Amino acid sequence: MGNLDKEENLIRPENHNEDELGLHTSDYYFELPPELIAQDPLEDRSSSRLLTLDKKTGAVEHHHFREILDFLREGDCLVLNNTKVIPARLYGVKEDTGATIEVLLLKRHEKDVWETLVKPGKKAKPGTRLSFGDGLLRAEVLEVVEEGNRLIRFEYEGIWEELLDRLGEMPLPPYITHKLADKNRYQTVYAKYEGSAAAPTAGLHFTEELLAQVEAKGVKLAYVTLHVGLGTFRPVKVDNVKEHHMHSEYYQVTREAADIINGTKAVGGRVICVGTTSCRTIESAADDNGVLKPCCGNTEIFIYPGYRFKVLDALITNFHLPESTLLMLVSALAGREHVLQAYEEAIRERYRFFSFGDACMIADFTK
Repeated sequence: MGNLDKEENLIRPENHNEDELGLHTSDYYFELPPELIAQDPLEDRSSSRLLTLDKKTGAVEHHHFREILDFLREGDCLVLNNTKVIPARLYGVKEDTGATIEVLLLKRHEKDVWETLVKPGKKAKPGTRLSFGDGLLRAEVLEVVEEGNRLIRFEYEGIWEELLDRLGEMPLPPYITHKLADKNRYQTVYAKYEGSAAAPTAGLHFTEELLAQVEAKGVKLAYVTLHVGLGTFRPVKVDNVKEHHMHSEYYQVTREAADIINGTKAVGGRVICVGTTSCRTIESAADDNGVLKPCCGNTEIFIYPGYRFKVLDALITNFHLPESTLLMLVSALAGREHVLQAYEEAIRERYRFFSFGDACMIADFTK
């Protein structure tokens, strides 16, 4: 694989002023009734609702997700992120005082060294010793890194993944207060490579049966990997969108995935990303001509209005938080006014929002 150490923000502004583009964070605010935040996944993944938004006209229609087949064509390609969420939330104690402590795994630096978020952070000074599961897993705080995160080295016997599965909990987003009964419901059915602290939630709507029906229709599936960090939930704290700095996330595009996507574009098929993480992956890996190359590395790509998509034609995604980078990304595709009007419609129709919520497909449905 080739290696891209760091992708810079790939913004290609068009000839619009900032007010037209919507480059103020407050431009992406909307009121959401708290009861519309989905707290639990539906029993049947594909029974969620599907709002279709025409990116050219702003026209909205209401469907159910299993009807996604009606909006896919032979020769299209679905791009799916096959990352797997790890049970990254650990509860333990300080060895010296017995005080309880929570550790959230964010990113692996070395084999047993992780960047983490610790609560309460003030009790996690370098040299602090921690214990989890009555000593099955021990750890030492090595140093404080940017934004107050901690580097921690873990010590254990046996297999790390098995121990984490036994002791860890799924790191559900802060707006979900219910406890998840089945860990697999915060995984896509095609999750393969462990490394995410959050799920690529647009993919949660697909069942194995539905994916088989998609392929039977002549739609190709291309799997890419982007390990989702908790920075995806980080609020934008600056007023000027252009001043926001995106968190870094590891991604990988295989030769097979690049060939499928490039082949689709070459014959006039549509590249439809399932989720913003799949979108950010292929837009990071493509050259200026929209040709995808096998590569891996870290991306900080920030997509907001003014960006010209190089590969993506359409997007299947969930409904996102107000003033979030994800809402800015979908606005880059369909236009801020179209998106916010569609969100108003979704709220009126009582759609379920965020990670366990309903879905939205954004495409040019006039073609």
